[in-house]
Amino acid sequence: MRAALLTAHRAPLSLDTVPDPDCPADGVVLKVLACGVCRSDWHVWTGADADAALPHVPGHEFCGEVQEVGPLVRGWQVGDRVVAPFILACGHCPDCASGHQTICARQVLPGFTAPGAFAERVAVPHADANLARLPEALPPEIAAACGCRVTTAWHGLTGRAALRPGEWLAVFGGGGVGLSAALLARAMGARVVVVDVVAEKLDYALSFDADAVVNAGETDAAEAVREITRGGAHVAMEALGIPATTEAALRSLRKLGRMVQVGMPAGDHTTMALPWDVVYSGQLAIYGTRGMPGWRYPSLFALIESGALDLAPLVTRRIALSDVSAELAAFDAPAPPGVAVVTDFAA
Repeated sequence: MRAALLTAHRAPLSLDTVPDPDCPADGVVLKVLACGVCRSDWHVWTGADADAALPHVPGHEFCGEVQEVGPLVRGWQVGDRVVAPFILACGHCPDCASGHQTICARQVLPGFTAPGAFAERVAVPHADANLARLPEALPPEIAAACGCRVTTAWHGLTGRAALRPGEWLAVFGGGGVGLSAALLARAMGARVVVVDVVAEKLDYALSFDADAVVNAGETDAAEAVREITRGGAHVAMEALGIPATTEAALRSLRKLGRMVQVGMPAGDHTTMALPWDVVYSGQLAIYGTRGMPGWRYPSLFALIESGALDLAPLVTRRIALSDVSAELAAFDAPAPPGVAVVTDFAA
């Protein structure tokens, strides 16, 4: 099969023919219909994520059509259109049994600890514990975003911070996760302010009805959010994983506010100096979040199928496999609005 192979950090991916994946006994092999290019893939590309051993096929935000089914799989058959969270939980351990699949000790991560989906096919172990059937009307490029960015934002807002209608959400970082969070929050009846340093991203957020935007390159973002929200956001979501935005997110909250750390601190940012006096005096809650358990897909799909949530503004670039290297390199600087999704695996 054709795949984009990472052979050296920060080098262009090579388009090679590699062996088709073996089908796991408890899993499936998918024909990849679409795969997003995510900042987490950039962490792999730069070498900041040590989980991926080279040579390696990245790509973790995918959807596909089942082509092979392992003998232990009971819920899926050839031809099914499916999506899976990027954290593939075992489905049997105590954490999985309690519904916390994202902390499963035996998890598999395509694109990180296993070959990913910048390829024509990808193996998905633990299929019965993780796969979700795609709504018929959901286009593959939008469905792929439900493998990481949309689901990560959904779980952070609903499973961790418990955002409520009428509350203010401050999103720090207008990339894929940040845009997903803004779209979700608006569909949930919350009010949204998006913070970024790229004017084009802020204009784009306003185009799909964000209530307000703040350019952190021109003003004190936390102070601006507190002024817009008349006392501070109820919930802040940090979507970059760097000290400046993490501190600003904490300072933007009103007392008893909740902060969700979605951005992955990596490399030099794994340890941060933060304003713990603000946490103490404001009696703030801080939630770490990573991915989404597969059993939560029905709640997200119900919101989409109700018509309340339109994810179309999220995807602004449909690209070929040969374009992935350029998209990864673009994360070195402020990237353009929206996200790129591979939909052409032949070019």
